[in-house]
Amino acid sequence: MNQIDFDHGSVRANIMQAALPMLAAQILSLLYSIVDRMYIGRIPGTGTLALGGVGLCFPVVMLMTAFANLYGFGGAPLCAMERGRGNTEAARKVMNTAFFMLLFCGVLLTAAAYILAVPMLRLFGASDETLPYAYSYLQIYAAGTVPYMLATGLNPYINAQGFARKGMQTVFIGAVTNIILDPVMIFGLGLGIRGAAIATVLSQILSMVTALRFLLSEQAELRLALLKPRELDLHLVSNITGLGFSNFVMQFTNSLVAVVCNHVLSGYGGDIAVSVYTIVSSVRSIMDVPLLAVSNGSGPVLSYNYGARRPGRLKEAIRIICRLGVAYTVLSWILILAFPEFFIRIFTSDRELISHAVPALHIYFFAFIFQVFQYCAQSVFKSLNMKYRAIFFSLFRKVVLVVPLTLILPRIAGLGARGVYMAEPISNALGGMASFTTMMLTVYMKLGKEEV
Repeated sequence: MNQIDFDHGSVRANIMQAALPMLAAQILSLLYSIVDRMYIGRIPGTGTLALGGVGLCFPVVMLMTAFANLYGFGGAPLCAMERGRGNTEAARKVMNTAFFMLLFCGVLLTAAAYILAVPMLRLFGASDETLPYAYSYLQIYAAGTVPYMLATGLNPYINAQGFARKGMQTVFIGAVTNIILDPVMIFGLGLGIRGAAIATVLSQILSMVTALRFLLSEQAELRLALLKPRELDLHLVSNITGLGFSNFVMQFTNSLVAVVCNHVLSGYGGDIAVSVYTIVSSVRSIMDVPLLAVSNGSGPVLSYNYGARRPGRLKEAIRIICRLGVAYTVLSWILILAFPEFFIRIFTSDRELISHAVPALHIYFFAFIFQVFQYCAQSVFKSLNMKYRAIFFSLFRKVVLVVPLTLILPRIAGLGARGVYMAEPISNALGGMASFTTMMLTVYMKLGKEEV
């Protein structure tokens, strides 16, 4: 099995070896939710309402992802740093501590999802028409919380060991299963939106089993073991949580933004406006995938070289991340500007939805290029264990900028729903440049002058 050698070879080659399988894995992971929406939006007679119902479940899904990332991406940089220092036992302890916390949080979140389903969906903006669809989907989806969290949260530890292709395989198996089962469950068995949720849960279970089998096998450099509660190192839990908190904040604030946007849009356009936002945010999820792949794929390279005290290779890695990101975001913006209907039709063929979604998409992606500066800076902060900076800039863009702008702009000069979508490019520009400038001044400029 191919393992990336972070000690040798070019930095570009290391990043691409990690990022390309990560890109494939991110695309496949995205298919879990994207394929659901593609089929749900085409259910005869009820597709538009059902699509809006699934969109109302986004905040819950994002919250589950937030906790998975809290202990996944929170511990993986520490794990990679210890590997860079040659301390295998400490790296293994980080992974096993995260495994315990993923299980613990998964059980709690499952219980919360069942107990609070209806009030949560009402809080997220569910109407009497969309609530039955959202509730049906969430009740089944919640059963896969633990498998989803383990599959998502353990994958960064496979990548941190240099087994990027194996990390891709764990996602691939689940995603392909989901693609096959979705049409069978939704249309073949006539289960509708419930069928989409069942297919997703079964797929997540397969992804979890694949990840666990590898980390328990002799192929893994670091073997997985379930700690007993008395063996838990609370100081290490605190370190993992602190570093992962920036990823948690990013996902949690995504959930918060989705709730606020659904509420504001439902007031200006009702259920159809919520469905339009579901489509726009789904396109955003697609376009974010390569950025996430480069950002997350570069993480082990940055952390390993940080632990090995190689500032030159760190600077080179940062430059590569930025160049790749800028080239991609410029191309993406051109495609969105020129062919908006192509992306929208992935999710719906409804002419009314398309007519509303085209201008919304153009506004939403106007400053997409600035997204790369946010991702680049956050990747550096997280990979180098600069957790407070990572947390601050996650909160700054979403909580300080996006949420207030989403609430204020629709009330200015009759902007209405357009104001909701304008909040995104404004926050991208301000938040992206603030975090990137800070990273350049406090990290990059110092790497050539002193050891890290």
